[in-house]
Amino acid sequence: MIKATFGKHPQPFVLVFLMAVALTAGCSSGKKNWGGSGAGGGFKPVVVVKDDLQITVLATGNVQPHNQLNIKPPISGRIEKIMIKEGDYVKKGQTLVQLSSTERATLLDAARSQGPDALAHWEQLYQTSPLLSPENGQIVYLPTVPGQIVSQSDNIMVMSDHLIVNTQVDETDLAQIHMGQDAEITLDAYPDQPVEGKVQRISYQSTLVNNVTTYEVDVWPTKMPPFMRSGMTANVVFTVSEKDNILLIPSEAIQTQSGQSVVLKAGATPKDKPQTVTIQTGLTDGKQTEVVAGLAEGDKILIKTFSAGQLSATGAGTNPFAPSRPTPRNGGGGGGR
Repeated sequence: MIKATFGKHPQPFVLVFLMAVALTAGCSSGKKNWGGSGAGGGFKPVVVVKDDLQITVLATGNVQPHNQLNIKPPISGRIEKIMIKEGDYVKKGQTLVQLSSTERATLLDAARSQGPDALAHWEQLYQTSPLLSPENGQIVYLPTVPGQIVSQSDNIMVMSDHLIVNTQVDETDLAQIHMGQDAEITLDAYPDQPVEGKVQRISYQSTLVNNVTTYEVDVWPTKMPPFMRSGMTANVVFTVSEKDNILLIPSEAIQTQSGQSVVLKAGATPKDKPQTVTIQTGLTDGKQTEVVAGLAEGDKILIKTFSAGQLSATGAGTNPFAPSRPTPRNGGGGGGR
């Protein structure tokens, strides 16, 4: 009878005993993990090292001509010979196409029916009209072929003076972009072949892209690679600032006390008590921070680690460098006297 009653309706003294066992186990687990990196939290040692640090801004864009010219023939007629091919770089005044006017084309067709001598006579007497390049640049589109009949309104080829990468930079990053700034271009089609470039234009007019205010920034490749094509998608990394061989520590190790940056420096041996050291910081990318003074290469600093329970119980203004205060067990909430 007693055993059956215990299974359905536990007695009060049994519940109290089980709760006491659970509380004791929880306290023991917390003490065991407090000094390590387990669930109870602790301190993680980090060595101060020398390395390079680079601050960058990332933007996306497309390859496009800086200036684009649609080239039209000076006369209506027939294309007799094309002197260049798509992708060629040409100079101003260079002959691109030889054209026959409508009258010449008609005359030559009539002479051709009379034999090769008559054709040669009229070809020598009536010369073709050359189409000259208006500027230095690259032929990026050439849809015409010899023998094609064209009018003065037809675009027979497209020319660009220089391919650039037009990017959209968020307004929050615009202050870090300036003329002549170094940038690295990575094309989606050739991710393993980055191209060096420089900022050549920063737009004065903003553009709204997906409800984000952006500004156009044009980047010119320092040396035009042969594989770059108009319309390609590109990622551009702008170099804001960089330093080589400097002391670096994780930014999370730095705290602020009385307006100064401080870190917790480990003792020479595990038995030595850690000390709070004031440091002077420099360049930072958010994850790593340069140490200008206060630490030396090889020094060890401590970073506080937290368990999930400590993070939920810690107040917003708690200093992680300070030791945790034990929670009273008497249920009272009295303050200090």
